[in-house]
Amino acid sequence: MRTHVNSVGLLVCSDPVLQFSYPAHIPRDCIDALPPLPGVYFFRDADGTPIYIGKSINIRLRVLSHLRTAEESQMLARTVSIDFERTGGEIGALLREAQLVRQHQPVFNQKLRRFREMCSFSLDGPAPQVVFANEIDFAVTDGLYGLFGSRRAALEALRELVERHGLCPAVTGLEKVAKGRSCFARQIARCRGACTGEEGGEAHAARLREALATLRLARWPYEGAIGIVEESDGLRQVQRVDRWCYLGPEPQKGQRRGKLPVARFDMDVYQILVRPLLQGGLTVLPLPL
Repeated sequence: MRTHVNSVGLLVCSDPVLQFSYPAHIPRDCIDALPPLPGVYFFRDADGTPIYIGKSINIRLRVLSHLRTAEESQMLARTVSIDFERTGGEIGALLREAQLVRQHQPVFNQKLRRFREMCSFSLDGPAPQVVFANEIDFAVTDGLYGLFGSRRAALEALRELVERHGLCPAVTGLEKVAKGRSCFARQIARCRGACTGEEGGEAHAARLREALATLRLARWPYEGAIGIVEESDGLRQVQRVDRWCYLGPEPQKGQRRGKLPVARFDMDVYQILVRPLLQGGLTVLPLPL
């Protein structure tokens, strides 16, 4: 709520919906119906198609902020209705938004990542090897580092890491040199000489592992699917997740409970959940197969 002092010196709290002029073609009851609770919301065009999907822990305030933003005038001009879907909490809103944006691909959303060749690095030898999610299951494979949308992006990231830590481009597979010859970085004193034997292989390997450590992927820490429990203003939801893949909310009482869909590693779900899950900040329960 916004506060101000009126003409007689009284502190007044006012509803933020009264503090702006919203587009007149959007029915006022759309605004009035928005709850100050967690969930996702939809800006829809004349055909009812979502042109923007967002999420918030306070749907009402977030939508009002859109309506006050001049930069979003093109989206607002195409919007004829706004509706919402509540979730039990912030995690549910994040997961549901990612799922819905990927499903509907709204024109005004920055499209969430759907990489055809999502890849990572595996370190089984002196040089990191690019491995792809369509070849191995990232959720249950140990020793993976980083998530990238293409082989090119992965190699660019590796090059930056090698330069930042003074590693050898030749030993890490970024530069081809004849055996015993120095890499270019060594010639300009930016490599310690692993390519020429001046730095031992084990020492270089240890420095490479240390440099990659911040990119290490976390293995799925459960034996199977889990439910993340959230509750807000009387709405209790269990969001189903398996192998860093969102499987949707647990059906409510009276709804049909089908077999869980096949889980495939999802980069967005991983990034949403990896920290709160591993830090133990969520209420989690195992789900039956």
